[in-house]
Amino acid sequence: MVEDLTRSDIKTGLAAGRITVVDVREPHEYAAGHIPGALSMPLSAFDPAALPLGSGKRVVFSCAAGVRSMQAAMIARSHGVAIDAHYRGGFRDWVMAGEPVES
Repeated sequence: MVEDLTRSDIKTGLAAGRITVVDVREPHEYAAGHIPGALSMPLSAFDPAALPLGSGKRVVFSCAAGVRSMQAAMIARSHGVAIDAHYRGGFRDWVMAGEPVES
């Protein structure tokens, strides 16, 4: 099962240094704006072996609205990588709430 995290969960996890957000949107989407500190790993070239798993932080996938992030989690799990969370609202939710954005 993949847990649906909220914006509040993401903000709290980032502030505490407990999570790494992996943005699975395409490079042009990421370049136009992303959650501060998020790493880019586009779903179109997604490689579960390249995930930053050794940091001790929980890896959380994010995309535009939660669809591709769920796909990335399922792909990772099918390759034996125990990713258990994604940002349900994605970048769209982040921006609509007026949260800071990096570009």
